Amino acid sequence: MKTLLAKLFVSITFLLLIAPMPSNGCTSVLVSKGASADGSVITSWTYDVVGFMAPLHFYPGGEYANDDSLRLYSFREGKYIGTIKQVPRTYKVVGNMNEKQVSIGETTFTGRKELHGGNGFIDYGNLIYITLQRASSARDAIRIMDELAKEYGYSDTGESFTIADKNEAWVLEFIGKGEHGKGAVWVAARVPDGYIAAHANQARIRKVNWKDKDNWMWADDVVDFARQMGWFKGKDKDFSFVDAYAPVSPRSLLMCEGRVWSIFNRAAPSAEYSADYWRCVEGAEPYPLFIKPDKKISVQDVIAFHRDHFHNTPYYTGEGIAAGPFGNPYRWRPLTFTLEGDSTQYAWERTVSQTQTAFSYITQARSWLPDAIGGIAWYSVDDTYSTVWMPFYMATNAVPPSLKGGSPIEFSWESAFWVFSTVNNISYGMYNLVIDDILKVQRQLEDRVFAMVPAIDKAAEVLHETNKLVMEDYLTSFSADNAEQVAEQWRELAKHLLVKYNDRYIREEIRIDSWPKGTGYPQEFLQKAIEEKPTYYEVGWRKKQAE
Repeated sequence: MKTLLAKLFVSITFLLLIAPMPSNGCTSVLVSKGASADGSVITSWTYDVVGFMAPLHFYPGGEYANDDSLRLYSFREGKYIGTIKQVPRTYKVVGNMNEKQVSIGETTFTGRKELHGGNGFIDYGNLIYITLQRASSARDAIRIMDELAKEYGYSDTGESFTIADKNEAWVLEFIGKGEHGKGAVWVAARVPDGYIAAHANQARIRKVNWKDKDNWMWADDVVDFARQMGWFKGKDKDFSFVDAYAPVSPRSLLMCEGRVWSIFNRAAPSAEYSADYWRCVEGAEPYPLFIKPDKKISVQDVIAFHRDHFHNTPYYTGEGIAAGPFGNPYRWRPLTFTLEGDSTQYAWERTVSQTQTAFSYITQARSWLPDAIGGIAWYSVDDTYSTVWMPFYMATNAVPPSLKGGSPIEFSWESAFWVFSTVNNISYGMYNLVIDDILKVQRQLEDRVFAMVPAIDKAAEVLHETNKLVMEDYLTSFSADNAEQVAEQWRELAKHLLVKYNDRYIREEIRIDSWPKGTGYPQEFLQKAIEEKPTYYEVGWRKKQAE
């Protein structure tokens, strides 16, 4: 029978999964071993939602009896949805990675509405975390997800899953059958060695290499079901998952494929990928599923991908009237809008970095190290441009207090999410004045931890050979202590920014005899104000208007 401790952690884990989680778009990157700077497999997932606060997910693993079962609660609403059979052995999960260095992330592509809901009760959140508890490899994870959907039914919308282990990375496009039966129709493609991939809320797998079963996996009926539904009529060789199950639209190109272009543009500038496709130019060629980067990709590079506002392109969002007087690169929701008396639909750019990000992961799987040391989940909360990524080794056996979650409707200085959100909300009103203060502290904290990780690895390797329990405590302490230091530094940063920029003044030196000065406005903004009201703001005597 499972131990009392295991029972406790099962309960805690699923309580952490019950908060409402409306998806507003996510972004994922996959880097194969041959494309990474150190030979690791790297993946990422930003969970971009509004009004949600996530804990750092943790499940310790355990052993179970043959008659044990698992009660499930819906990932969004927290309602009891059903019970499934438990397996004899489950793995520890830290964040979105397990002790075997298997990781899973997702972006929702939604897909055809006829395939939403249905007779099953497994949603994508439960699908991810149940699979992480059970899978020993990426291929194993894909098999388990298929089996869960077949046995219990998949009730959610279409998902692009990022699935990886210490040797491989896979893109899995997955959608249920709605009222047309249990199970799911899906296709999975392995990222070729030396290549990277990305997806961002639009399915991306088109043609399938049916002859290459080493690098492709699929549901047996993925083509036949499309034929049955009338979405495909050709030969198998002409089948496209995107066209059958998630056709593109101008909205999905602008909001989703633009982020893929941004990542590919940064990773392989020499390829000069055209913006025409995501800018909805008719006949433009879709972006490849995989690309070869110009140079090997590091964890820091993947962080940079997620801090993008279309920098150094004509689409940079930190300029122009939409950015306001202080160059704010964010656009407040909703992103689509119309003008009074005009039926035209408009949309702001949707950048990779967003204000409503709940949490982000960058997973790093390193095959040359023991799993407990080799697997690192780099975790962050809130806006990716101005957050700090914190490493959590798979040996970790406890969650630091600041990352245990909280309430999105109850402020707490103890919650890292609220601390980071406070700093970001201070910046949004005077962005180009405040952001450098934030980035300075961010660089200090991230540079520090990236410098420490190689030394931590070496010490942990020695302990792994002599005392694994001490190794676990050592890596847990490092991961948790670093996270708490980051949270404390950010609390101090919030206080500093409130003092320095109080009432939209700038106190250039934090001294009582340093008088604050006004922020004013940039010349471009002042010019536009004068153009709008040519003489209104003039200072001087005015002629009396004739009656």
